[in-house]
Amino acid sequence: MTEKQEAVIGVVTASDRASAGVYEDISGPAIAAYFEKVLTTPFRIERRLIPDGFESVRDTLIELADNFGCDLVVTTGGTGPSPRDLTPEATLAAAPRELPGFGELMRKVSLAQTPTAILSRQLAAHRGKCLVINLPGKPAAIELCLDAVMPAVPYCLDLIGAAYIETDPARVVAFRPKGK
Repeated sequence: MTEKQEAVIGVVTASDRASAGVYEDISGPAIAAYFEKVLTTPFRIERRLIPDGFESVRDTLIELADNFGCDLVVTTGGTGPSPRDLTPEATLAAAPRELPGFGELMRKVSLAQTPTAILSRQLAAHRGKCLVINLPGKPAAIELCLDAVMPAVPYCLDLIGAAYIETDPARVVAFRPKGK
């Protein structure tokens, strides 16, 4: 485990309309607010608001991982079935080691609230020491999905050599095996 002074968390909103200024991005700020509530260790956010599409997402993820040293990148948007929703494909091009359990769990908890959760293609993968998690675009779904996977995120970051993070156990209990 490599300890740094602070974790670097990328927050990427993939949206043609929000990036064009047609409407305000509320999903990216919802992710940043979530980490403010949940994390107790120092971190900083690198935010990006980009158009949907394969190249824009892929290139942004590579930039955040390789040039900005992000330990964790959380995306929102682009996980549905429409033709411009290419965030999962772009994520796997940038971060080829998929962790299928993340997507499975996020869809499972989402299905308890809406039958259209089966249309969501969110996933997680990593690029070296950077974990990338794709989330849906609605703030309520973002919190639901992050609450589901966050118990495993700190240990996953430990395993891939990323920054050490701790959660507020009153909000999210992170799991680390005994003796780790």
